[in-house]
Amino acid sequence: MTSSNNYTADKIQVLEGLEPVRKRPGMYIGSTGLTGLHHLVYEIVDNSIDEALNGFADKVEVIIHEDHSVEVGDNGRGIPVDTHPRLGKPAVEIIHTTLHAGGKFNNEEYKVSGGLHGVGASVVNALSERMVVQVCKDGQIHQIGFSRGEVVEPLHVVGATEDTGSRTIFLADDTVFETVEYDYKTIENRLREKAFLNKGVKILFTDKRYDKHNVFHYEGGLREFVEYINTNKKTIHANVLYGERIKDDIMVEMAIQYTDQYTESVYTFVNNINTPEGGTHLTGFRSAVTRVVNDYARSHNHLKENDEPLTGEDIREGMSAVISVKVSDPQFEGQTKAKLGNSEVRGAVESITADILDQYLSENPADARVIVDKSIRSAKARIAARKARDLTRRKGLLDGFSLPGALWDCSEKDPALSEIFLVEGNSAGGSAKDARDSKTQAVLPLRGKILNVEKANFARILSSEQIRNMITAFGVGIGDEFDETKLRYHKIIIMTDADVDGAHIRTLLLTFFFRYMPSLLEQGYIYIAQPPLYGVKYRGKIQYAFGEEELRELMENAPGGTTIQRYKGLGEMDAEQLWDTTMDPAHRLLLKVKVEDAIEADQIFTTLMGDAVEPRRLFIQENATFAELDI
Repeated sequence: MTSSNNYTADKIQVLEGLEPVRKRPGMYIGSTGLTGLHHLVYEIVDNSIDEALNGFADKVEVIIHEDHSVEVGDNGRGIPVDTHPRLGKPAVEIIHTTLHAGGKFNNEEYKVSGGLHGVGASVVNALSERMVVQVCKDGQIHQIGFSRGEVVEPLHVVGATEDTGSRTIFLADDTVFETVEYDYKTIENRLREKAFLNKGVKILFTDKRYDKHNVFHYEGGLREFVEYINTNKKTIHANVLYGERIKDDIMVEMAIQYTDQYTESVYTFVNNINTPEGGTHLTGFRSAVTRVVNDYARSHNHLKENDEPLTGEDIREGMSAVISVKVSDPQFEGQTKAKLGNSEVRGAVESITADILDQYLSENPADARVIVDKSIRSAKARIAARKARDLTRRKGLLDGFSLPGALWDCSEKDPALSEIFLVEGNSAGGSAKDARDSKTQAVLPLRGKILNVEKANFARILSSEQIRNMITAFGVGIGDEFDETKLRYHKIIIMTDADVDGAHIRTLLLTFFFRYMPSLLEQGYIYIAQPPLYGVKYRGKIQYAFGEEELRELMENAPGGTTIQRYKGLGEMDAEQLWDTTMDPAHRLLLKVKVEDAIEADQIFTTLMGDAVEPRRLFIQENATFAELDI
């Protein structure tokens, strides 16, 4: 190692203005892929929603233009355009060109907000090829233009108006982002969610690329949100439990309805921000629900004196719920705002939830009875499953538990360097065993039919040999004992045949992960292997094609006398071919499974794997054009 004595002040790089954003965009928006691109839209929309959240607006308009520019407008007060007394520049310019400049740092202008504190608009500006901001205020239309964070059109008046509000048009910088083509469905789902969370606010969404237009407007708010979540699910009581209260300046709103499902669908929000990892608001909610339902069951003799109390898992089985809190100074854990940390929120949510739920159960005895009965049935299934649960618990190799006999494990002990292939059938499992790098790659063949967990209770799930083998091999446990930190492999790779049966097995496995190990999906540990569809042989050599277009290219470039082999299953490839095409880290194709929208994913799994036939038929009809048939 060499050392240098000329490490002086001139070596220190100082990034001015918005340069840090362009230098490290991922620090501000997560990525430069599609997720980061969509984040630009959300930041500008959140600023408009904040106006509505604080009572200054009731309409937000979002337009995606043919050139992939995005327009967001609202009928709020309008961004300030007067000159800042200290900086001598118009406030609208400062907001869009300076990090940490805005009106959300104290509670005077915005009691609550979901947008980044003084960061959102400037970050979007920095990462946009162009941005135009129009402000309707004091009878005039003010306009200012930017490019990549720099002012290119100083603030000036372009017309007169009686309206108020702000309008932003921006075009994402294609030198920063991998793509600037927005996904309609993803943005549609986010805007619908915002409308549910802000009852009475009208959100108009137009996509001029596809001539699509939607209006989201829900006077019922969270009540309608839960009904939407329960689309295609069978509810067990007609009424939606709804309540809204304020305690210690914390506003809590919630809606609950039970279904006949075996898993819970509970979603939490803070100032309109989705918190998929929960936090203190979720802890308070769960604690209150467990206590109140147990108290009700005891006082109404549904639980006898010697009966075990119902657990939180028992009571939440089949629950669909949305909890939304508004906090003046939310403290999130981590940059992603995925988990709320405010300790005072737990007590407020617990107290309000207890009041609302206790009142509802008292006033709706028929609903209370079906909720308690379902919870008791869940408890009986849990108690019956204890023995099976003990068989799947694995706290480490030293507690006497052994790995499943079907598993060919790897020798590497560092999870970050280890991966496991979930392989369809014995034949492919044998090929994968022979092909693998035994140091870092484990193989678990899945023999027989995989259980559809969407239609099974917890006891039946734990009676499935394939599921027990997976749980034990992963090392994380399940249910209340689930512990992600004990995961033995940081790549769990689903490797199935490239046919209809293989696609069905993938869906069954993804349903299991989504319902019972969702954090493994959220952390990016689940992958899908991409085996080739074709092998093209000529002159003693073989090349592989993973799709029809790649096959055509190979056939155009290949000399005469070629032979095409269509691989119907992994078992048709020998170990060397399987390694070269699907398992070799240097050459394979892996798809990382990510859940962009948990609510949409919940509905898709319910539709595809649930009991209702008609919604499944309609879903297949509507999406058939996006699927390739294997004939």
